[in-house]
Amino acid sequence: MQTVLILLDVQNLYYTARHTYRRNVDYNALWASATRNRQVTHAFAYAIDRGDEKQRQFQNILRAIGFEVRLKPFIQRADGSAKGDWDVGITLDAIEHAAEVDVVVLASGDGDFALLADRLRRNHGVEVEVYGVPALTADALIRSASRFIPIEGELLLGAATR
Repeated sequence: MQTVLILLDVQNLYYTARHTYRRNVDYNALWASATRNRQVTHAFAYAIDRGDEKQRQFQNILRAIGFEVRLKPFIQRADGSAKGDWDVGITLDAIEHAAEVDVVVLASGDGDFALLADRLRRNHGVEVEVYGVPALTADALIRSASRFIPIEGELLLGAATR
C-alpha cells in the first residue's frame, strides 16, 4: 500500500473555487480521492485564522476529516493589504516528510510550488499529485506534477451560486 503526505493550501483552494465555480471544495471528496488505497502518514491543512466562529467550525470539519489544521494569524497592513500565505510552511513540511512517503499530494494552484514539486520528485523520488482548479492552476505547477487532478465536478459542493 502506498503511503501519502497531504498538503492542503486552504486559502488557495477556497478563492480559486469561489472565483471559477462560485462553489466550495468538497474536502471529504478530496480526502477520499487522495487517500484511496493509501496509508496517510500526515495530512496538513494550512489556513489563515481570522478568529470568527464560521472559520472555527470549518477548521473543526477539516480536523474531523483527518487533517491537522495549521493556523497563521491574519495580518492587515497599514496600507490595507493583507499578509497570510503558508508557502514557506508548506514547503518545509513537504521537505521534512517526503522521505517517509511514496506520494505527496499538494492541493494548491500556486505556481510557486512548481520548484517544490520538481525538487520532491528529483531528490526524494516521490510522486507529486497536484489537485487544483484547472483555470487557476499555474501551468508550471501542472507540468512539475507527476499527476494533475482537476478540482471540478464531484470535488465541489452543491450547485453553482449566482
